[in-house]
Amino acid sequence: MNQLILGDNLEILRKMDRESVDLIYLDPPFFSNRNYEVIWGDDGEIRSFQDRWAGGISHYLEWLKERVTEMHRILKPTGSIFLHCDWHANSHIRVDILEKLFGYENFRGEIIWQRHNSHNDAKKKLAVLTDTIWYFSKNQHFTYNLIYTELTENYQESNYRLQDEKGFYASSDLTGSGVRTGESSVEWRGYNPTLKNRHWAVPNAILEANIGKERLKMLNTIEKLELLEKYNLIIFTSNGTPRFKRYLSHSKGNLVGNIWTDISNVQAQATERIGYPTQKPEKLLKRIIEMASNEGDVVLDPFVGGGTTIAVANLLNRQWIGIDQSVQAVKVSELRLWNLMDLFSKPFLTKLHKYDYDTLRYKDAFEFEQFIVHQMGGTPNLKQRHDLGLDGKTLENVPIQVKRSDNVGRNVIDNFYAAIQRADKRLYEKLKAENKVAGYIVAFSFGKGAIEEVARLRRAESLIIKLLRVEEIVPISKKPTLTVTATALEKDKKGIQEIHFKAVGQSAVGIEFYSWDFDYQADKGIFKANILLDKQGEQTYAFKAGQHHVAIKVVDNDGLENIEILPLKVNGKVTC
Repeated sequence: MNQLILGDNLEILRKMDRESVDLIYLDPPFFSNRNYEVIWGDDGEIRSFQDRWAGGISHYLEWLKERVTEMHRILKPTGSIFLHCDWHANSHIRVDILEKLFGYENFRGEIIWQRHNSHNDAKKKLAVLTDTIWYFSKNQHFTYNLIYTELTENYQESNYRLQDEKGFYASSDLTGSGVRTGESSVEWRGYNPTLKNRHWAVPNAILEANIGKERLKMLNTIEKLELLEKYNLIIFTSNGTPRFKRYLSHSKGNLVGNIWTDISNVQAQATERIGYPTQKPEKLLKRIIEMASNEGDVVLDPFVGGGTTIAVANLLNRQWIGIDQSVQAVKVSELRLWNLMDLFSKPFLTKLHKYDYDTLRYKDAFEFEQFIVHQMGGTPNLKQRHDLGLDGKTLENVPIQVKRSDNVGRNVIDNFYAAIQRADKRLYEKLKAENKVAGYIVAFSFGKGAIEEVARLRRAESLIIKLLRVEEIVPISKKPTLTVTATALEKDKKGIQEIHFKAVGQSAVGIEFYSWDFDYQADKGIFKANILLDKQGEQTYAFKAGQHHVAIKVVDNDGLENIEILPLKVNGKVTC
C-alpha cells in the first residue's frame, strides 16, 4: 500500500522492515542555520528545526546520521540512496555519514545540479548556483538503468552533418584502440585495422534490432561487417577506411553524466508549482527514479516536503512511502496526489496522528476494514465474500474482524468464535493452548452482551478474544467546521462573472490552510485543487455563465479536514 505518513521520520523508519525499500531520495533541511528553513511554519516543522539546531554542525550531522543509519538498514541489497544537500555541509555528509555507513567502495557519484544562473551575489563573491546529490548503493550489485539526455540543436548540427535518403547521420569509427588477436584483427575490404594499431569494434545494437540476438550470436566479425554493408550502413573514405553511418533518428541521446544543467528549478509560472519554496522539479526526480529503480519497486522519501518524489513515483508506477513531520507537507502532498488520480491510479493511505470520527464511521465498509487492518500492522483479506467474516490477520496470522459500527452485540462474538475455528483449526488450538489471543474484533464500541461473552469464554474455555475500540488503534478527534460565503463582483463585457469567496474554519487545535476546487465534478466526487495552499481563506475567481460547483477544504493542525460544496448558477445574477 502506498503510504503518506505524518510523524517523526526517525520513529517511523525504526518500525519499518529491514531490506524493504529499493530507492531512497532525501532532501533534508540544509545546514544553513537560518530561520527561513522553516517553510510551512507548523508545530511539527518548528520542533524539528529546533531539535536540529540544538548545537552546531556536529549536532546536525548526528541528527542526520541517526536517520540515514535506519535508511541503510531498510534499503534492499540492490538499493541506492540519493542525498540532496548544499555547500554548507556536503563534504561532512559524504565523509562522516555516507562513506561510514555505505562504504567508500559503494560511492556511485556526485551529482552536481545547477539550480539557476548567476545572480547579484556574483558581484561580491562567486555565486553558488548548484546543489550536490550524493549517490551511494548499498552493495556492488545494484539497480542501474541507462538514462539518456536529449541532443541539443548545436550538437546535432555539429555532429550529424551528412545526409542521405534515410536522413542525417554522423560518420563513426568501426574500430577500437589496440590490437587484438583473432577475428577482431582480420582484413576486410582491403582494410587491416592492425596496421593502425586498432581492432574491429562492430556496433552490435543496430544489427540486433534487425536480425535478433540469437542470430547475431552466430555471426563472426566479417559476417557482421558484410551485413552492415548490405544494409547500406557503411561508407568508405577516400583512402579506403570503412566508417559506420550513425543516424540521428537512431540516437537515444547522450548518456547522462554527473553534471546536470538541463533541468531548471521550478519557475514561478510552472504548472507543477504548488507554492512550496524549496520544491524540486519533477524532471529531477524522474531522472533519479528511472535511473535507480524499476516499475513496482518501493521508493521512499523521508522528508516529503511538497510531495514531488511520491507524485513522480506514482506516475512512474512505483510503490512509494512519504514521511514528514509537518501537517501541511503531508496534506498538501495528499491533495497533489488527488490531482493526479485517474481510473488507473493505485490507492494510497494517509496516516495521521488523529482521525475524524464521522469520516471513519461512515467510510466505505471494505475500505474501513482494510484501513484498520493496515493500522494494526496486519494483512487485509482482499476477498469481500465467503471470507467467514474475517477481514485480515496480524503478522502472527491471528484473525481480525472489523465492524464499522457502535454497540456491537453478543451475536458478533458467537459468529466470530465459530469462524476462527473453521478458518484454521490448528492455529486456533495452538493459540488457545498457549493462552494467547486467538482473535481480535475491532469496533467503535461494544455492548454489555459482547463484553460479558468474551469474559465468559476466557473464564470457562480459556479462550482469549480481544475486543479493541477503534480509538485504541487510531486516535479519534473532531474535524474542523467550515462556513463559506460568496459575493458577486462586477461582470465584464464578455459576461464573465467574478465572485469573491471567504472561508472561515474553526477547530480547537487551530486551522492550517484552505484548498479550493473551482471546477468540482460533483458526480465524480474527486477534489482536484486549483489552489492547493491558501493560508487566508479568501479567493476571487471568474466564471462563465452556467452551472458550477465550487469545493473548499479546510485543514486543521491535526491534519483533519472538512469540505463545503457550493452549487453556483451564473446567469445575469449569481445564486448559491
